[in-house]
Amino acid sequence: MLTAQSQEYPLSAELQAKIDLVLESHDNDPTQIVGILLEVQELNERHYVPEPTAYYLADRLGLPVTNVFDCLNFYSELSSKPRAKYPIQVCSSPACRVNVIDTKRLLETLERLLDIKIGETTYDGRFTLETTTCYGACDRAPSVRINGQIYDHLDSQEKIEALLRSLT
Repeated sequence: MLTAQSQEYPLSAELQAKIDLVLESHDNDPTQIVGILLEVQELNERHYVPEPTAYYLADRLGLPVTNVFDCLNFYSELSSKPRAKYPIQVCSSPACRVNVIDTKRLLETLERLLDIKIGETTYDGRFTLETTTCYGACDRAPSVRINGQIYDHLDSQEKIEALLRSLT
């Protein structure tokens, strides 16, 4: 089994120490894998868990690495692929689609202002545009989730532009 300490999956001592602190704060409990992954993901400016880190976590928690990747691929807030500094998530669940005109307008406006389509990242690496399942802000639609924070009532281009300018 490949480990994070092997030649193929090197992690810096500093990153290992930070990950170990996260693990300790969760009592090294593998049943808390989602919370652990959320915290470890925030250690990376690109908001994802790289493969070497996934292997390290699996080794430290005594889990098959497939369990770690299952979590990374199942939960929309987690990612195994690099994202922008500000991943912009727009809800695509049926409940938000009831408000389809505003949600569609929000997506179109974001695509136009950022000059990207869903799944793409801006040339400067600042924004990634994603759709996701429900994040619990149906009553505040149209909204987006960026780095875990909800920005709501984005019902005009001016509000969307102000939000994008505020993210530095």
